[in-house]
Amino acid sequence: MAEITAGMVKELRERTDAPMMDCKKALTEAEGDMTRAEEILRVRFGNKASKAAGRVAAEGTVGISISADGKTGTLIEVNSETDFCAKNEDFLKYVSELAQVVNANAPANIEAVAALPMRGATAEETRAQLVGKIGENITPRRFVRTEAKGKLISYVHGSKIGVVVDLVGGDEALGKDIAMHIAAAKPKSLDASGVDAALIETERRVAIEKAKEAGKPEAMLEKIADGTVQKFLKEVTLLSQVFVKDDKLTIEQLLKSKNASVASFSMYTVGEGIEKAVVDYAAEVAAAAKV
Repeated sequence: MAEITAGMVKELRERTDAPMMDCKKALTEAEGDMTRAEEILRVRFGNKASKAAGRVAAEGTVGISISADGKTGTLIEVNSETDFCAKNEDFLKYVSELAQVVNANAPANIEAVAALPMRGATAEETRAQLVGKIGENITPRRFVRTEAKGKLISYVHGSKIGVVVDLVGGDEALGKDIAMHIAAAKPKSLDASGVDAALIETERRVAIEKAKEAGKPEAMLEKIADGTVQKFLKEVTLLSQVFVKDDKLTIEQLLKSKNASVASFSMYTVGEGIEKAVVDYAAEVAAAAKV
C-alpha cells in the first residue's frame, strides 16, 4: 500500500477544499493516486472539489496579432513574476511585438520562437535585454497561430484572457459578441467531437458513483450517466452554450440567425494550470536576521 504523507494530504486539501480527514481517506482509497483521490472527493462533495482546475496563479499577459486581411492570427501568452511587470509599458510592447513576429514567421513551436528575428536581434536576445531592464524573469509560454477559413476576430479581457475566433460569414459585431461570450463562458471546444474523451469518461464515472451512493437501482446507472454527460457537453461546448447576452438563444441558434458559422476558436487565460509559489516573507525576514 502506498504511503500517504502529510504533504499529499495538504496538497489534496488545497486542490479540493475538502476536510483533511476526507482527503486522507480518499488518498488511502486511491492508493496515493492524486487524480483518482480528487475524483473520489468529487463524488462525495460535488464540483467544489474541482476548484483547483481553473485556478490562475501566474502573472503576465496575452498578446494578439491578426493580419490586415484577417486571414492569419496569433494568440500568445507571456508570463512574468509579478502583476507590476505585467502592466509595465516595455513589457506590454514586447508582448505585442512578439505576437506580430510569431504571426509573420509561423514557427513550429514555442521553443522555435527564441530564434526568430526581432528588433535587429533574436527574440531570445530581445527577451534577455528586457529581463535585464525590468529585473524580472519573463517567459513566452505558449502560442496558437490560426489560418482562417473565414475572418479572424479577437477580444482581450483585461489583458488576462485572450480569444481569437475564425468566423465564416456574419460581421465584425457578431464576431466580437462570440469572442466576448467565449471569454465569459470558457467553452472547452466548438462541439462534442472536440471534448477530450478522458473528461467525458470522468463525468460518466463520477455520475455512476454518485448515483450508487444515492441508492439508485443498478439498471438506472447508465441512463443517469448518459444524462449527466449530455448536460456536461451542453455546458462546455460553444455551439450548445446559452448566449451570455440573450438567454433565449444558444450560440448555434445565434449563428444560424446570422447565416454564419464558427470554424474554430482559441482562448488563453494567463497562468492557467500554473501554481504560483507562495512566499512567506515573515519567514524570509526571520531567516535573514539570523545570518
